Order: sequence, then structure tokens, then C-alpha cells
Amino acid sequence: MDKLLYIAMSGAKETMLAQTANNHNLANASTTGFRADLSAFQSRAVAGPGFASRVYATDATTGWDATNGAQVSTGNDLDLAIQGDGFLAVQGTDGREAYTRAGNLHVDPNGQLLTGTGDPVLGDGGPISVPPYTSLTVAADGTISIVPLGQSAATTATVGRIKLVNPDKSLVERGTDGLFRLSTGADAEPDANVRVASGALESSNVNTADAMVNMIELARHFDLQVKAMHTAEEDANSATQLLRMG
Repeated sequence: MDKLLYIAMSGAKETMLAQTANNHNLANASTTGFRADLSAFQSRAVAGPGFASRVYATDATTGWDATNGAQVSTGNDLDLAIQGDGFLAVQGTDGREAYTRAGNLHVDPNGQLLTGTGDPVLGDGGPISVPPYTSLTVAADGTISIVPLGQSAATTATVGRIKLVNPDKSLVERGTDGLFRLSTGADAEPDANVRVASGALESSNVNTADAMVNMIELARHFDLQVKAMHTAEEDANSATQLLRMG
């Protein structure tokens, strides 16, 4: 009975892990530029005495979904949507260069260009600072131009260019802060082919219908595992009663 209980318990645990990843995707279905986590079950043979047919499943994260989300027009000059593949370079809370697809940018009272989560946006020479301005535009290559405060519309100044990168996806991994980094620990090189569209944002690529169906399926799997544990308990009690009768 202990073998049945172990397999059922392991299955319930791994199902909960899969449910956690799925619910994390659902919770970020409306997060700008979010990439869904991918997870899968793998078969593992149970070590120890017994038949080799005893197998249990483990859940593991297999990466992230690189599919681009839909683009939504906002009309905000500081909302940027990357066209095709690529990332915006930002500075993470750990001080390292990191990457994101979330282009909902803003300028704070100190003139620093930040993402919606407060991460400084990086340019060719580090974090970008924007002087007081009357109007601001972002070109397709990430160049930021402004009409300085108090100047006429004919006067424009370039304040920097956002670092746009497009590293090999197999080298990109997501951290616990939601930002992407190279698994090698190095910084990605700028890519002049990456383009952005101003006045639009990329939505999450989570398919809510699939995620809901997966959540229901995982809940049913968990119930089956719990029932198997109850069955193991009932069988153990029955066996104990038989031994007492003997």
C-alpha cells in the first residue's frame, strides 16, 4: 500500500506544481508584453524493489512561449510595441542589464525613463534621462526626440536611443522578477534590425481559453490522485482487519 500511496502523493504534488504555473499564466493574461510559461510532465521510474512498470510523473518548466501577443493601439507616444522579435533593454533591481517586451514607458519627476514596473530603460550609454519637454517622439529605431520646454516646434533635440536587442532565444531565460536575461551572464549586443511602433502596446500572449481548460483538467487529475490516496488508506485498514481476524 505504501507504494500506491507514494505514487499517488507524488502525482498530487506534481499536479499542484503544474497548476501553479498555469495559474501564474492566467494571472498575467492582461500583463503588457507577458510571455506564458511552458511546463510539461515527464515520466520517471520508481527506484527500489518492485516491478519496473511502476512510474510516476514529474512536472518541469520547459521554457517560455515566444509567440508574439496582439498589438493594441493606445495613442500614447511613450507606449512602444516591438515589431517581430526582440526586446527592450532595462536595468533590473540587481543592477544587471535585463530585457522586456513591456513597452509601457513613462518619465518620472526626475526625468528618468522607466518601464511600467519602474525599471530604468537603457540606451547606448546607460539609463536614459529626458529633459523637460513640450512634446516627445520615439522613432522606429528607438531614437527619442523632444521639443525642449519653452522652445518652438521647429526646435528638436535627440536625447538618446533605446537599446534594442534580439539575442538567440535558446540563451534567454526569465528570472523571478519577470525580466529576461542571457543564461551566459553576458549582455546582448544591440540589433539595428529591431523596430518599435510608438503609440501601441503588445498584450500578453496567454491563451485564456486554453489556460482555463488546462486548469480544469489539472484539478480533475488532482482529485484522482487524492482518491487514490484514500483507496490506499482503505486498503490498508482492510488488510489490518484481516490480520487481526487471523
